[in-house]
Parts: sequence; structure tokens; C-alpha cells
Amino acid sequence: MRYRLTFIAGVAFGYVIGTRAGRERYEQLKKSARQVSQNPAVRNAAETASTVGREYAGKAYHSVSAVVGDRVGDKMPGSVASRVRSLRERSQNGRANGSGHDDWGSSAT
Repeated sequence: MRYRLTFIAGVAFGYVIGTRAGRERYEQLKKSARQVSQNPAVRNAAETASTVGREYAGKAYHSVSAVVGDRVGDKMPGSVASRVRSLRERSQNGRANGSGHDDWGSSAT
């Protein structure tokens, strides 16, 4: 309940500030956000975080799929088991081919 009240208070505060600030302040904040996002240091940090996150997600996926495949195996419905197998095969083929793309459609650089 405490978090809900804090959230509602934050939304109300943001609404009041936003309505008082007007369009000029919105445009100023948008311009500042664009400048920050185009900063090379910020872009490098975001790319590094993306790469590290993708690496850890891949490790977690392989750990979970191995555990699920080994321990749960025949307790899963056939549709789920076949989906896990197809994803595992696709993942292994992608690494063997060096495809450079992950399941999300982005390049794994």
C-alpha cells in the first residue's frame, strides 16, 4: 500500500509540474535528452551494457534450457518440449554459422 501511495503521489506531482511547465519546458527537456543520448560516452556505455546483458542472458538461457531439458523433460507438454528443442537447435546452429544475430533481431556485436 505504501508503494501504491508513493506512485500515485509521484504521478500527481508529475502531472502538476508538467501542466505548469508548458510546451516550452517540454521542448527544452526533449532537446536535453537528445543531446545526452547522442553523447559518444553515453552511446558507448549503452552499447557495453547491451553486450554484457546479451552475454549474461545467453548464459542464463543455456543454463535454464539444459536444466529444463534434463530435469523436466517428459513432464512438459509436447508443444513446449518441441519449442525448447527447436530454440536450442537454432541457437547452436547460429553459433556454428556465426550468424551475428540474436533471437531479438538485433545484431550481437
